[in-house]
Amino acid sequence: MHATHPPAGVHELLSDPDWTYVDVRSTQEFEQGHVPGAYNVPLLHMGAGGMRPNPEFLAAMTRHFPKTRKLVLGCKSGGRSERACELLAQQGWTSLVNMAGGYHGAYDMGGGVLEQGWAACGYDTAREALPGRSWRDLQPPPAPAR
Repeated sequence: MHATHPPAGVHELLSDPDWTYVDVRSTQEFEQGHVPGAYNVPLLHMGAGGMRPNPEFLAAMTRHFPKTRKLVLGCKSGGRSERACELLAQQGWTSLVNMAGGYHGAYDMGGGVLEQGWAACGYDTAREALPGRSWRDLQPPPAPAR
């Protein structure tokens, strides 16, 4: 089970240091702008043929975030982070919040705003990850060659 909050609610949650923001977008998206202090653990990777699942997602989440850690998950518009919350809840994480509208906002088929994203709400953004918070730093080490 998890909750969903709009960016304003997430901004309030993140004022409490017990909450951690995990951006589940691809590394390319994360590097274009993200919530300050965010960790980047992609649910999907961007490749030549489009988006493909990140086989290391659960391993990285398990290694870096205890199942009792209070986590806010966000993505571009809220869909991937919703799926990530569902997956993590099934694996035993107990305090999960999905950021509705994500970083860029959620739109209907006609382009109307369903939920403003973090950036459109005017909250601070960052382009550089803090040390130890990029996917490069969080991904599992490569398997030893045989």
